[in-house]
Amino acid sequence: MTAIIDYKAGNLTSVKLAFAALGAETVVTSDPKVIAAADRVVFPGVGAAKSAMENLRALGLVEPVKEAAATKPFLGICLGMQILFDHSEEDGGVDCLGIIPGHVRRFPTVSGFKVPEIGWNGVTGNGVTGNKEFYFVHSYYAEIVPETVGVTEYAGVKFTAMVKKGRLWACQFHPEKSGRIGLELLKEWLSC
Repeated sequence: MTAIIDYKAGNLTSVKLAFAALGAETVVTSDPKVIAAADRVVFPGVGAAKSAMENLRALGLVEPVKEAAATKPFLGICLGMQILFDHSEEDGGVDCLGIIPGHVRRFPTVSGFKVPEIGWNGVTGNGVTGNKEFYFVHSYYAEIVPETVGVTEYAGVKFTAMVKKGRLWACQFHPEKSGRIGLELLKEWLSC
């Protein structure tokens, strides 16, 4: 069973539907015991880093998320990837979970580029992310780190599109909104 973590910052319905399309059994939960018992964990997210971290603390989910990320197949999506890093510049700066060393920064103001980035963008890398287009919606980006396996560019900035650290995968893009290519990525994650 795959637990989809509900910390009041998730795009839960589209994530659940994407896994249902693959025949995967999921449960949406904010219960630490259910997360601990799950075979796999999905950590989606939309919104702001500060409120997401506040919600995780209020729900008693910081340690369960860290434990799941360290011990089982784990997938972070969008904000769910960003707050795996040490720190985000969002909301005047916020310390995050510190699972992946590195920082999340705001896109610069560049003529011809709107922030947030909304739409399809090509990702270069190896394996499942290599030379494919995925759907992005974000104003902040994670810097490139040793765990980066997929890279993209927007507003003149090259940044992390996907990281892998053991059985932890996390992506800035939304695989659940990326059509066939996104479903292929989710299917591969389900088999890791």
